[in-house]
Amino acid sequence: MYEFIQKFHSGWAYLVLLILVVAVINAVIGFTSKKEFTAKDRKIALFALIFTHIQLIIGIITYFVSPLGAAAFGQMSDKVLRLTSLEHPLINIIAIVLITIGWSKHKKLTDATAQYKTFAIFYGLGLLLILSRIPWNLWL
Repeated sequence: MYEFIQKFHSGWAYLVLLILVVAVINAVIGFTSKKEFTAKDRKIALFALIFTHIQLIIGIITYFVSPLGAAAFGQMSDKVLRLTSLEHPLINIIAIVLITIGWSKHKKLTDATAQYKTFAIFYGLGLLLILSRIPWNLWL
């Protein structure tokens, strides 16, 4: 069961990264071109939010069914164990919180430029944090 959930978590990550990149690029283009904020832009950001939250749920399940999970906390000198048991979950939770804050802040704004800027900043920071803590050596 663990292998299936772990592979699903890794596979879903490709979709999350794709939609996050699309959302950030869309926000940057919208911000720089000063275009109107449309329902399509809102949906792109919403899908990015939903996909990251689904990834969080899958990640939490993976963490608790993993043989490495919380048992690895005693071995923080091992870089791979530290990355998978502490850094990856913690930094990605922070990234998803930033993405959620960006979504919440945009709803209070009426100016299209400010909405795009909010998405570009918060979703962009979230994307950078996620990219920084992917266990690339285990993933590729």
